[in-house]
Amino acid sequence: MQKNLLTLIILLTFIFLNENVQPQSAGKLRGLVTDSTNGEALAFCNVYIDELKTGASTNERGYFVLNSLPLNKDITLLVSFVGYTSKKINITLSSSQLKDILIQLSPSSVQLQAIEKIGEKIIEKNSTDIGLERISIKQIENLPKGVETDVMRSLQYLPGVSNTGDVSAKYYVRGGSGDQNLVLLNGVTIYNPFHSLGIFSVIDPDLINSMEFYKGNFTSEYGGRISSVLNVVSKEGNKNRFGGKLSTSFLTVKGVLEGPIPNGSFLITGRKSISNQILKKFLNDQTVPIDFYDFSFKLNYSSPSIWRNAKFLVFGFFSGDKLNYNDPAREQLEWKSNLIGFEWLQVYDVPIYSRIAVSLSQFDGKVNPNLTTIKPKQNLIDDFNVSVDFNLVSDSKDELGLGLNLKVLDTKLRTENQQGAITDLNRFSGNFSIYAKYKFLRFEKIGLDIGSRLNISGLTRSGSFVPEPRISFTYRFLPSISFKAGWGIYLQEVATISDEDEIISIFEPWIIVPEYLEPTKSIQYSAGFEIDLFNNLKFLIETYFKSLDNLPIINNKKYYDFENDLIAGSGESYGFEFSLKYFDNNFNFSGAYSLSWAYKEVDDYIYYPKYDARHILNFNLEYNIGSGWITSAVWSYTSGLPFTQLMGYYDKMYLNNIFDPWYLSGNQKPYLLLGDQNLGRLPSYHRLDLSVSKFTEILGINSEIDVSVINTYNRKNIFYFERDTGKKVNMLPFLITATLKLEI
Repeated sequence: MQKNLLTLIILLTFIFLNENVQPQSAGKLRGLVTDSTNGEALAFCNVYIDELKTGASTNERGYFVLNSLPLNKDITLLVSFVGYTSKKINITLSSSQLKDILIQLSPSSVQLQAIEKIGEKIIEKNSTDIGLERISIKQIENLPKGVETDVMRSLQYLPGVSNTGDVSAKYYVRGGSGDQNLVLLNGVTIYNPFHSLGIFSVIDPDLINSMEFYKGNFTSEYGGRISSVLNVVSKEGNKNRFGGKLSTSFLTVKGVLEGPIPNGSFLITGRKSISNQILKKFLNDQTVPIDFYDFSFKLNYSSPSIWRNAKFLVFGFFSGDKLNYNDPAREQLEWKSNLIGFEWLQVYDVPIYSRIAVSLSQFDGKVNPNLTTIKPKQNLIDDFNVSVDFNLVSDSKDELGLGLNLKVLDTKLRTENQQGAITDLNRFSGNFSIYAKYKFLRFEKIGLDIGSRLNISGLTRSGSFVPEPRISFTYRFLPSISFKAGWGIYLQEVATISDEDEIISIFEPWIIVPEYLEPTKSIQYSAGFEIDLFNNLKFLIETYFKSLDNLPIINNKKYYDFENDLIAGSGESYGFEFSLKYFDNNFNFSGAYSLSWAYKEVDDYIYYPKYDARHILNFNLEYNIGSGWITSAVWSYTSGLPFTQLMGYYDKMYLNNIFDPWYLSGNQKPYLLLGDQNLGRLPSYHRLDLSVSKFTEILGINSEIDVSVINTYNRKNIFYFERDTGKKVNMLPFLITATLKLEI
């Protein structure tokens, strides 16, 4: 199988190279689209040529390529992007050599915030993007805020994504568990992307330039996870002038500093918790002394005199959380994530891009029980990664992607289960993989992305020489209707040890899958229709099926140290997703509905995972009143989530000395009787959130004041039932939050 894959890679490369050595009589245009005020690249904006009825979209770095353009003929580029004034550029190409241009767009007036989607239907005719959501930071910022803008919580409004309540920002995609989601910052894995027991994301929205979220069927350049990919690219800093932002909320204070340096720019962000009072609303009025921070920086440098068309990036990200009661009778927790990376981005004199990246990602989490009955736990991760990627665009619009990746992973875990058995797992291993993909885009109505990954050497022995072929397909059989489908095989050799019955997890330790288990494998199918009902109205429907094999499940029957910590399970999920989007200059509406099923099977017992929600419905409205005022509303509904019912109690006798009479040496304690796992269903959940924002300028300082009302009609949504008392614990009550931002 691996020989066939390598043969396919060589054949596709030969076809691609042979195609580009043919005589050329057409022009080529490559452009970089940036923000005129700060020089930041604008990802996923539209470039359209009206005379040719064709166009392109910029990639995550702001680049676009247009081939097969007529020579010695005037053409007009229309460049548009959400929140920016559209721009027309007249160009005449006189030679078949590649021409580079820089296009700068000016932000729209903050009072207008016009949303322009000119040429979108034509540009996306054959785009092979099933399951892909491109999310702008403006969309996230205009949502009502639980406390402040949060990246992970914004994903929960997308069809196919579920959560387990207001308390946690953790998300589950199409029936997959949380550890099956890959979170990348500038291509580097973040192993614990959450603050404060999972309540908030560690990624500050102020550092984000672009976001892509794959709900499944992600293409072959991504590996290591089986459910989803969140790919975040950070800003590079203002290239024109020095500036800064300062903002505060009921929870944190944070700041941004950016500006130019010789032949480049820099960006520094920082955030620190200042109060825990608002967290009591999330944690049933319990005081939890959580202290957290996150800090990031990015430097970019490009000098034509040193290396033409090259950009060098150095970035770092550091976050930490600490829970300390300053009481020996209470537990103490601490965890932190650090990463640092380097990128060399190269643009060549032909339509070729390359990226060389080196990074180190670390995680360190520990639980010190002190005098409590909580079990100790410590998890250490060191992930060193080197990757090389090439992307080539042919004259026919076809694209060839090639890459290789070397990962060296060191994981350490020491913990103890409720029976007192100790787990001590230390693994050091490496993975070397290659990938290739070919995108057939030469035909206007048909698009095909075919490729595969190959683990030449896996983190586990059974993960070596395992191909992961993937295909996505688009056919636009009517101007306003396209059919899309995808299929793929995915492999995951790392996992978290997580307890299905845990209400709020402190942190979930990562390990390399032990050799006595096979790596987790998933086969996924998806298909759907995209319908452009009117110019500003789009309807999407998708269906999917996902099989899961070799799921690592905690062995709850482990009583001795020598017994295995994990056992293999399986699962499957399937469902339907519907979304409706309407956009206008001043009004946006989106609606999303998911109907889904998810199952797990362990030791011949089938049960629902805790995140299995049959029905999920979200409505989001946003209206620009004008004069700097923007309002929004979000209503969410989720049918009841599974939980394990409490059947009753009985008094259990515990003997201290079997040689003494029971009435002298024993004592009785209540013992819980639980029903079948996750057989019960909580009542349905629904909530309305409202928000109003005001943008203004005072003495040359741009300011934004945002006020959000959470759970407007004070719905008492059940979070869980206490097992020792049977008491009902609710989620967030009616809550008013506010944030203030200042920018100079």
